[in-house]
This record gives sequence, structure tokens and C-alpha cells, in this order.
Amino acid sequence: MRIFGIDCGSEITGYGIVECPDGTPRSGQPDLRLIAFGGIRPAKKLTLAERLAFVHRELLTQLAAHQPDLVAVEEVFYSVNAKSALKLGHVRGVALLAAATAGLPIAEYAPLTIKSTVTGYGLAQKEQVQFMVARLLHMPEPPEPADAADALAIAICHIHHAQTIQAQQSR
Repeated sequence: MRIFGIDCGSEITGYGIVECPDGTPRSGQPDLRLIAFGGIRPAKKLTLAERLAFVHRELLTQLAAHQPDLVAVEEVFYSVNAKSALKLGHVRGVALLAAATAGLPIAEYAPLTIKSTVTGYGLAQKEQVQFMVARLLHMPEPPEPADAADALAIAICHIHHAQTIQAQQSR
């Protein structure tokens, strides 16, 4: 199973691809393999529409290059700043459109679920998420940008949840 995680951001949209071979080892922990990660940074001088088009093109390029089985994204969350939330919503819509255009299924997870799955604590700080992502993927350093670490965390979250569901269904 190859999962493409997307962390939508108004300045940087992170992406991360994690693979897990079929089956779960006896330890119950999935064997996770890092495939790729990065950040999509549209130029600040571009209009909103141009920035969204840039993110869309880049996501389609990465989806085609890595051939995932599924795209995982963070669910909408509430923000105090309505303008920031609206911009984030635009990028999230573009990410969902890219996945749908590529014909891929989409899974969505709440931020608390992602953090809890990866760190064991739903209110973990960004640095804790980065540390655990690096540890789970056997990376010497936490991934940068932080948005890519978040995208990898979203992919890891899906793998854990998919394997839990699979184990429950096989009983």
C-alpha cells in the first residue's frame, strides 16, 4: 500500500509518500518505507488563482510520478482567523481536486487523530510530530519543511488506521 499524504498550507503545501508492504509484522507495527517528501512553494507574487493552479499542477506531477494507492489529507479544522481558514480551504479544495483528477480514493483525518496516531498524544507540538515521523521512517533527521513532516504523518496515520480496520475485518 502506497499512501500520498498532503498537508495543505497557504504558503507551503507539504507532501509525503509512505509505503507499507502487505501484512503486518508480529510486533503489530507496520513496516513503513519512506518513498519521497517535499514542499510545494508557489511564488508569493502570484495571484491566488495562479498559486492554486501551481499547487494543482505540482500535486498532479507528484501523483503521476509516485503512483499512490490513496491520498490522505487532513480534515477541515476551525480557525480563529477566518481569512487564513478560507485560504487554507482553497488549497485543500485543490488537493482534493488533484486526487480526484488522478482517480484516487481519498481518506481524511482530524488533526487530533493524526497527532495521536503518530505521537500517542493528540495535542502534540509540531516538533514532536517531526521527531516521531523521523523515527518511524528511520530518518537520520526530522523532515523539512515541517509541512512535509505533517504530510508524512498523515500518510502514516492512514496506514495505521487501514491496518487496524483490515485486522478487525479478518476476525
